[in-house]
Amino acid sequence: MAGTPGLLFLLLSLLLHTVGPVSPYSTHWKPTWPAYRLPVVLPQSTFNLAEPEFGAEAKLEVSSSCGPQCHKGAPLPTYEDVKQYLSYETLYANGSRTETQVGIYVLRSGQGESPGKSRRKRQIYGYDSRFSIFGKDFLLNYPFSTSVKLSTGCTGTLVAEKHVLTAAHCIHDGKTYVKGTQKLRVGFLKPKFKDGGQGANNASSAMPEKMKFQWIRVKRTHVPKGWIKGNANDIGMDYDYALLELKKPHKRKFMKIGVSPPAKQLPGGRIHFSGYDNDRPGNLVYRFCDVKDETYDLLYQQCDAQPGASGSGVYVRMWKRQQQKWERKIIGIFSGHQWVDMNGSPQDFNVAVRITPLKYAQICYWIKGNYLDCREG
Repeated sequence: MAGTPGLLFLLLSLLLHTVGPVSPYSTHWKPTWPAYRLPVVLPQSTFNLAEPEFGAEAKLEVSSSCGPQCHKGAPLPTYEDVKQYLSYETLYANGSRTETQVGIYVLRSGQGESPGKSRRKRQIYGYDSRFSIFGKDFLLNYPFSTSVKLSTGCTGTLVAEKHVLTAAHCIHDGKTYVKGTQKLRVGFLKPKFKDGGQGANNASSAMPEKMKFQWIRVKRTHVPKGWIKGNANDIGMDYDYALLELKKPHKRKFMKIGVSPPAKQLPGGRIHFSGYDNDRPGNLVYRFCDVKDETYDLLYQQCDAQPGASGSGVYVRMWKRQQQKWERKIIGIFSGHQWVDMNGSPQDFNVAVRITPLKYAQICYWIKGNYLDCREG
């Protein structure tokens, strides 16, 4: 890719604009966001927990031996199981902690969707197909501007005026909170001006020398009990997501969350995400690839990625019939790496946690605080 800057510029330019592959009024088929009627996930009771420890080392990738067939063959959870998994812990900036038990409901006016060995981890598949995003014209424009860096080393995505979606393992290892989580910060890339001022009239004197991070403290975090419980029963990767609420609005355009459609309905069968891979320090790295397999909770793919990209929002761009426009939505969270036994032959995949109807209802309620605003995903 290094030898084709023109091709890279063209690709990035297409990503930044909203011109669809066909005219919105064309008779050609367009990949369309499904209309979901969603269940409701509501808090039932909240109680205080003892102050947590912050001793876990940050793991910038997670792994699991339970592959697609393992997940597909697992018994379906009961209603009580799901309620337990969707219950959640909230950690506040002052170090206090609560647990909230939830109830799951289906409103009569709308039905909830039902689901139709130690090895060296390798997360680059053949030729490295990642793109480092350079230049403020790209980095500060949507959708790349929605990617942020966590002070624990992971990536997150802006999903509301004060909220960031990331992977649970970026702040909690399943047993306790990661070091630094009590003073967790979120970093936003911005130009670092050579003359130190943004208000200069002379455009050449205000050209950015490089990019830097501006940090905002986190007010509170939500982690589902399915992740905390998961390390004991091998379903943890299914619930590897967390929501961070910032202490003040970030004032950037954000990307909405959406329910993950089946892989066969994704445009070209592909997903996209951008993250701060550790092997390219200071760079935002974009990639896209085909989905190879899926379960109800996970997407298996071979997008090139390295530690640090964990927590990136996985998104697609589809036609929004109601508004008659193209729209990108976050449909998953990049979690980590997995060796899978495929008919006796080990294969490695990168894994993203799908936003299912129940997870959408939960995350949306965390953001909005009102289930009536979370009825369509």
